[in-house]
Amino acid sequence: MSNRSYLILVVGPTAVGKTDLCLNLAKNFKTEIVSCDSRQFYREMNIGTAKPSSDELKQVPHHFINSLSIDEAYDVRKFEREAMTLLDELFEQHQLVIMTGGSGLFADAIVNGLDEMPEVKPEIRATIIQEYEQKGLAFLQQEIAENDPEYFEKVDQKNPQRLMRALEIWRGTGKKFSSFRVKSKTERAFEVIKIGLERDRAELYARIDLRMDQMIGAGLFEEAKSLFEKRDLNALQTVGYSEIFGFLDGDYDKEEAVRLLKRNSRRYAKRQMTWFKKDESIKWFAPEDQQEILEYIKSQIT
Repeated sequence: MSNRSYLILVVGPTAVGKTDLCLNLAKNFKTEIVSCDSRQFYREMNIGTAKPSSDELKQVPHHFINSLSIDEAYDVRKFEREAMTLLDELFEQHQLVIMTGGSGLFADAIVNGLDEMPEVKPEIRATIIQEYEQKGLAFLQQEIAENDPEYFEKVDQKNPQRLMRALEIWRGTGKKFSSFRVKSKTERAFEVIKIGLERDRAELYARIDLRMDQMIGAGLFEEAKSLFEKRDLNALQTVGYSEIFGFLDGDYDKEEAVRLLKRNSRRYAKRQMTWFKKDESIKWFAPEDQQEILEYIKSQIT
């Protein structure tokens, strides 16, 4: 084995089987797991984010799961700073560390770093938040589509925080948010081995539907109801909760909420795969190919 440090990044869509693989890899290499799944950071969101079970969390040390409250302001820049500090500590004890998640932006922040963004006066953001609260998501979408169509094509168009951030930069600097996204790679003190997991689309979608049925049986509607009063928080603007909030608001019945939960989860998985497939440095495997994955990793570190 070399003396270098290696980050094993395991990515893939929701319900593909990342948790099982990462547990086995961590046990094999006697190391720890860092989550870059931004949905799993929050303590209050348990059922709808498909966190590892309490038993799985006990088997191997995990980081950044249940690390925040939904009331805490958090973004990818804070994650980059905290995760890099943690990795420095972990690499003093382990040659390899596992990182996993379905949040491409958060994974990319660790692998490549983040572009520098200009400072914008806080009152500009306050005004945008007020406008969003009054006019809704469609207002943000229209503003970004008109003023920064390049970014609008790439962004999660249903994520108000990302849209507000782009509008904040546009209004504060007169320049497009996309113009600051130059993607200059930051040098890291470790090497990254990227593993992607994929399944046949029909199989993956069937797993997503089954998982959603299991979540509902485990109390997803009750969990969402307990968070309903805080539904406007950024952490809760996500698949698995927003659909139930619509039901609780009286917009549609429970049957329609279940249909939307499954449909939007499948769409979320499709967006995840679109993001990851752009990265040609990811080596793709089927989840059952665990021995081949292990051998591939070993071949990269010798």
